[in-house]
Amino acid sequence: MKGLRNAQASLVVVDESHSPQRIDNFLLRELKGVPRSRVYRLLRGGEVRVNSRRVDATYRLQPGDRVRIPPVRRSGPAERPAVRPRAAGFRVVFEDEALLVIDKPAGVAVHGGSGVGFGVIERLRAERPQARFLELVHRIDRETSGLLALAKKRTALLGLHAALREGRVTKCYLALVRGTWGRPAREVVLPLRKRVTATGERRVSVAEGGQASRTRFRLRDCYREFSLLEATLDTGRTHQIRVQLAHLGFPVAGDEKYGDFELNRRLTRQGLRRMFLHAQALAFDHPLTGARIELAAPLPDELGRFLAELQRPRADAEAV
Repeated sequence: MKGLRNAQASLVVVDESHSPQRIDNFLLRELKGVPRSRVYRLLRGGEVRVNSRRVDATYRLQPGDRVRIPPVRRSGPAERPAVRPRAAGFRVVFEDEALLVIDKPAGVAVHGGSGVGFGVIERLRAERPQARFLELVHRIDRETSGLLALAKKRTALLGLHAALREGRVTKCYLALVRGTWGRPAREVVLPLRKRVTATGERRVSVAEGGQASRTRFRLRDCYREFSLLEATLDTGRTHQIRVQLAHLGFPVAGDEKYGDFELNRRLTRQGLRRMFLHAQALAFDHPLTGARIELAAPLPDELGRFLAELQRPRADAEAV
């Protein structure tokens, strides 16, 4: 990537290593120290230009694109966190010279942003200062636990991004939902439309004309008020599982954005203090060696304990 800097603006020419990255993610990395909400305001206001044109946050950069970044005041030393992040301490599920897969705990964002000083990627970079390259391959929600892949080489990143676009990566989640799931297996296809609020928060809804989303659900267990589902993604839209299930009337337990808020308050008193969504399995062909990689992350203890409490009164029940 080539950059031309002056007092008024920055002009960055995109090379293949940053294609097809979304413009918002590109800016969040280029403008470190700038609040996430400010970055999205720059895009909405047309202050960021690609090839002299306005673009929205979902635009994907192409080799040769010329990105004009306006001058932006970054956080000074006094505004930075006073305490440096500790070593990440994430459980490593798989690692070689090209890839790193961790078991991310719930409550940790994958990257820093508005209100979040350090996410997974910042913590790992601080823990591994010798790493010349370390980037997220994909994302999982802050409230979701489970498998998260990172690339240690640019070639691995581009290879897995291609595999994701072509549907050659299997991502499987466990979700506890309110209600009785009436069939063993079900494929759900819905159009999802995403918008970004003034504060930079992402919100998704089912809407005509939205991006197609497809998830295959399978019933794993059932309880008096809940169903435990296995969800396999065929597409990777933002908040896909949560929005699809809420739209169908089966909100994910503990989901503070799309869920049943009254139920969530009761579940908190019962011991569920997080969203019950866990990225349990990840499978793909290694982008450099071609070897098949199949990984799993056990259900976190707090979710297992909560399920155990649900199972006791339904010990004599038959699965639907």
